[in-house]
Amino acid sequence: MANSTHYDAGDIQVLEGLEAVRRRPGMYVGGTDTKALHHLIHEVVDNSIDEVLAGVCNYISVTIHPDESVTVKDNGRGIPTDIHPEKKISALQLVMTVLHAGGKFGGGSYKVSGGLHGVGVSAVNALSEWMEVTVHREGKVFFQRYERGIPKAPVKTIGTYTGEQTGTTTTFLFDRTIFKEDTGFKFDTLMQRFREMAFVTRGVTMKLVDERDDREITFHFEGGIESFARYLNRNRDLVSPTIYGEKEIDGIGIEYAVQYTDTYAESVYTFANTIHTSDGGTHLTGLRAAVTRCINDYAKKSGLIKEADGSFSGDDTREGMTAIVSIKHPDPQFESQTKVKLMNPEVQTYVQQVVMESMSAFLEENPSSAKAIIQKCLTSARARDAARKARDLVIRKSVLESMTLPGKLADCSERDPSKTELYIVEGDSAGGSAKQGRDRHFQAILSLRGKILNTERARLDKILGNREVKSLISAMGTGIGETFDLKGLRYGRIIIMTDADVDGSHIRTLLLTFFFRYMQPLIEEGHLYIAQPPLYRVSSRNQVHYAYNEAEKDQLVSKLGGMSKVSLSRYKGLGEMNPEQLWETTLNPEHRTLLLVTLDDAAEADRTFDMLMGALVPPRRRFIQTHAKEVRNLDTIG
Repeated sequence: MANSTHYDAGDIQVLEGLEAVRRRPGMYVGGTDTKALHHLIHEVVDNSIDEVLAGVCNYISVTIHPDESVTVKDNGRGIPTDIHPEKKISALQLVMTVLHAGGKFGGGSYKVSGGLHGVGVSAVNALSEWMEVTVHREGKVFFQRYERGIPKAPVKTIGTYTGEQTGTTTTFLFDRTIFKEDTGFKFDTLMQRFREMAFVTRGVTMKLVDERDDREITFHFEGGIESFARYLNRNRDLVSPTIYGEKEIDGIGIEYAVQYTDTYAESVYTFANTIHTSDGGTHLTGLRAAVTRCINDYAKKSGLIKEADGSFSGDDTREGMTAIVSIKHPDPQFESQTKVKLMNPEVQTYVQQVVMESMSAFLEENPSSAKAIIQKCLTSARARDAARKARDLVIRKSVLESMTLPGKLADCSERDPSKTELYIVEGDSAGGSAKQGRDRHFQAILSLRGKILNTERARLDKILGNREVKSLISAMGTGIGETFDLKGLRYGRIIIMTDADVDGSHIRTLLLTFFFRYMQPLIEEGHLYIAQPPLYRVSSRNQVHYAYNEAEKDQLVSKLGGMSKVSLSRYKGLGEMNPEQLWETTLNPEHRTLLLVTLDDAAEADRTFDMLMGALVPPRRRFIQTHAKEVRNLDTIG
C-alpha cells in the first residue's frame, strides 16, 4: 500500500536493553509453554495489525514451515531502515534487537497500537534460534539476519523494486533450548485467533498457511463484529437480532454487538486494539452494567415487570447473551505484558454511555424483540431462584448427613489433596475392575451409571436434581457454579475414564460440558485429565504389549512378526480388562498416559457441544455429513 504517514528512524524511541529476555522469558511472553510459544507469533502479527490500525496495511499472511519456522508478511509501510539519530545504527536493527524500541511511544506514527509495550518483536528475536527480516521500502529491499537476538551483519540492501509495494516479512525459528515442550504450533489455535482479529479489524485479509500438512485458510469480514456475533450464534436459536453500536469519545473508538439466544450460558468476547483481552477489564464491566440497566429501565417503563418485583440481577440479564466489545485506545493500560485484562478506568464510563444510548434506542424501536429478551430474563430469574433453593437443599442435605460421600464412591486413604486422584468411570463393570485394580492409598473411584444429564440443554435447578451429578458434586467437595470453591477440592487430579467407543466419547463430552459450564476453575488450574485406556492387547509368546491406537497396533504386529505370530484382542470397554490389566495400562502412574484438559480445549469443545447437542438439527446434520468420511471405525472414536 502507499506510504501515507510519516514514519522513519526519528520515530523510533529507545527505552532499555535486551539481555534479560532469554533468562526470564516469563516476564515477556508469559512462560515457556505452548501458550507462550504461540504468543511469539501473536507478537509479530500484532506489529502488522498496528499498521492496519494506522490505515496503511490491509493484508497479513502467516506461514508455518515444515521445520516449525514461521513467516509473517504484511503490506504495511515497512520498518524504517535509515540511521537512528541518537543510536547511529539502522532503525530496523534497533527495533529488532532493543527492548522498548518502537514507533509506538511518541504518538506520531501510531494513533492506536496493539503492541503497546514495544517489547514484542525484539523479545521474539531474543527467544528465537534465528530470525530474518526483509523490508520493502522506498524502492529498496533491505535484509538482516539474527541468531538468538544478535545481528550477524549490518542491515544491507539486497535489491530494488518498482511501484508502491511496501511491507515487512519476518521469518523466525523458536529456540528449542527455551521452549522445551516442543509441541509445535497448533493450526486450530492460530486459526481461531486470526479469525477473531479479522472480525474486529474490518476490511483486513488474514491468511494462515500450514506447510506441514498442506492446510490454509483466509479470513476477510466486511461486517466486523456484527458478523462475529452472527458467526458465534450460527448454531443457536435466536431470541433477538443483533444490537449494535459504535462511537468515538475523546479519541477512543468503541464498538459492541449483543445478541440473545435460547441457550443458558453467557458468551463474551472483549478486545482492546484487536487484542483478545481474555480476562476482560473495564470495557467488559461497562458493557455488563449498561445491559442490565437498559433492560431493567425498559422492563419497568413498559410495565413488563412491576416495581414491587424488584430488578433483574446481572446474571438474569446475561443468560443466553452473546456480547462482543472492541475498543481502540491510543494509550491502553494492560495488567501485564501478555495483555489479558484492560485497566483504563475511563473506558468503563465511555462503553457504558455508548451501550446505554444504542441499546435503549433498540429496545424502544423493536418492542417485540424487547419483550422476548425480557421474557428470557424473567424465566432466567425464576430458574435462578429455583436453582438457589435446589443448591441450598443439596448443601444443607450434605451438612445434615455430615458430608456423607456417595455410596458409589470407593474413597482412598490419603487425605492430602495434592497426592490424591479421583477416577470418574462409567458403569458398574468398569467401576468394579477399577476399584480392584487401583492403588487404594491415593486413588478413588466414582462409577456413574449411564449418561449424566445433557447440561447444555438444562438449567442448573434441573441439573442439581440429577442423581449422578449430585454424586459428582458431593465426591469432589467444591460446590458448583457461583458457590464453587477450589479450596474444598478433595482430589488433586480429576480423571475422566471412559470406554474408547461412541458411548464413551459421548459420556466424556457430557462430563466436559458440565465441568466447563459449572466448574471452570478446575480446568483453569490444571486439575482435569482424560485417561487413555488401550484399544488392543497384543501378545506374542510370553510377552504382552498394549496399543493405544490403530497405528501403534500395526507397528507392534509388524515388529512381532505379523498377524500369524501374535494373538490380538480388542477391548470394547474398560469392563473387559481384568483389574491387573487396568492397573498396568491406565491406572499406574509409571505407565499410563493422561491428557490434561486446557481451557482452550474446553472452549473449542464447548462450541462443538453447542452444535452437536443444541436444539438446531441442520448444523448437526452438516457436521456429521462433513466428518463422515473421516470415520474409519466407528467404535474407535475417542
